[in-house]
Amino acid sequence: MSHELRTPLNAILGFSQIMIRSPSLSKEDKENTTIIHNSGSYLLTLINNILDLSKIEAGKMTLNAKTFDFYSFLNELEDLLHITAENKGLTLIFDRQDDVPQYIYTDETKLRQVLINLINNGIKFTSEGGVSVTVGSQKESPLNSPLERGESSGKYPSLEWGESNGKATIIFEVRDTGAGIAEDEMPKLFEAFAQTETGENSQEGTGLGLPISRKFVNLMGGDITVKSQVGKGTTFRFKIAVYIVNKTDIETQEIPRHVIALKPNQIRYRILIVDDRHTNRLLLIKLLQPLGFELKEATNGKEAIEIWEKWQPHLIWMDMRMPVIDGYEATQIIKGTTKGNATAIIALTASVLEEQKAIILSAGCDDFVRKPFRESMIFETMKKHLGVEYIYEEESPSPTATELSSLTVEDLQAMPSEWLDKLYDAVKALDDDLSLELIEKIPVEESLLAEKLTNLVNDFQFKTIRQLIELFRC
Repeated sequence: MSHELRTPLNAILGFSQIMIRSPSLSKEDKENTTIIHNSGSYLLTLINNILDLSKIEAGKMTLNAKTFDFYSFLNELEDLLHITAENKGLTLIFDRQDDVPQYIYTDETKLRQVLINLINNGIKFTSEGGVSVTVGSQKESPLNSPLERGESSGKYPSLEWGESNGKATIIFEVRDTGAGIAEDEMPKLFEAFAQTETGENSQEGTGLGLPISRKFVNLMGGDITVKSQVGKGTTFRFKIAVYIVNKTDIETQEIPRHVIALKPNQIRYRILIVDDRHTNRLLLIKLLQPLGFELKEATNGKEAIEIWEKWQPHLIWMDMRMPVIDGYEATQIIKGTTKGNATAIIALTASVLEEQKAIILSAGCDDFVRKPFRESMIFETMKKHLGVEYIYEEESPSPTATELSSLTVEDLQAMPSEWLDKLYDAVKALDDDLSLELIEKIPVEESLLAEKLTNLVNDFQFKTIRQLIELFRC
């Protein structure tokens, strides 16, 4: 399912990305292509959500831990959700105890989703009073952390972090003064697609929020418990095990830059592209050929081995599912030779399962890239394994916060007030699907605005969007 869904999207997103930058494309064609690209991105988001649910049901979901500022994380959540509570006349109070560490290592994305699910759940079923979130800490973790068992993907903390800063158990309580849950309905809470009587009466939601939240908390080394009294409210409580890290350990993400050429005085790199689908090969050719890479193609593993023996490419982009000889066997044959170790083999896969990554690497691949991919991932992976150096499109100096706000507000002038009103309502309701649908309608001339808004929605930064629109209205 993953392969059949993501592979066509790889072509849609990849070729539309190339076309948008084409100087020969008319304004109207660029607008049409941008619509295609934005619609494809939205479809990819929906597909990823469905695949995540499938992975949870199959027990295939894994952690993607990172280091981050936990205090900022909590502040952003409070800013994000207090508008929703305020719109219902409710209070939302965050109480972070003094012993809570500021810099931690765990799966930030999953933790954010759990808290948003629980807090929104409390707001939805509360008509008077409010929701309170209490965050505490125990210095020594009694939990068998999945981080210690090696179940997390991503960058691991150095041993020094564990020795000098230790681990902690972070304790969360989300308490509301809502309708409460009857004792006989408690078992339904964590069943997928099941709803309590209160949930059915609200006519909202799919019944997936709490089951997904519990699974995510399980992955992070804890569990969710619930206490409730009909007519008085509900309290959800969970613990997760984390590493305590230093401020200097916080990971920074580089903004992808557009490659326009290769730096001079480098060898001419030979790149072999192996894929049984013509569109997939053509996409890589159109990305790499204009830069001056020497390219050859193969439609299956047998052809790839024959070309490799005669041509000795520096790097092979290897699709893993092919007829005759697949990518796994071809990689094993090439890497089974002495000279094969001089060739970097990068797998291209539509699989989203973490265990598939282990299988790919065990076959001998040096790395892997998931489809659909961003062009920056292709170039950075080649830089990582070949040391190739690029010339990047010139970037404007980083704008100040004031300049950024002014630029964004100026961009908003291109959008009709009716569209801005709809986006404002969508972000107030924390409706990411509707927000992304609206962003698709932004014209190509404002592609920077569309990209920024998409990133903000994906990062749950609804408050930022709301404030920008409010500033525009002033």
